[in-house]
Amino acid sequence: MNEHSNIVPLRQPDEIDDPLTNILRSGARQLLAQAVEMEAEAFLAAMKGLK
Repeated sequence: MNEHSNIVPLRQPDEIDDPLTNILRSGARQLLAQAVEMEAEAFLAAMKGLK
């Protein structure tokens, strides 16, 4: 950016780099992955009887 500009860059979510945030993000990713797997298993079980 121009050194005479008043524009301030916004902080991006990925720029937050502290241990607690990393732990929370990791846990959230694991929970989401488990939820998706459970939904997929439930869907497949429900569709299994429709053959």
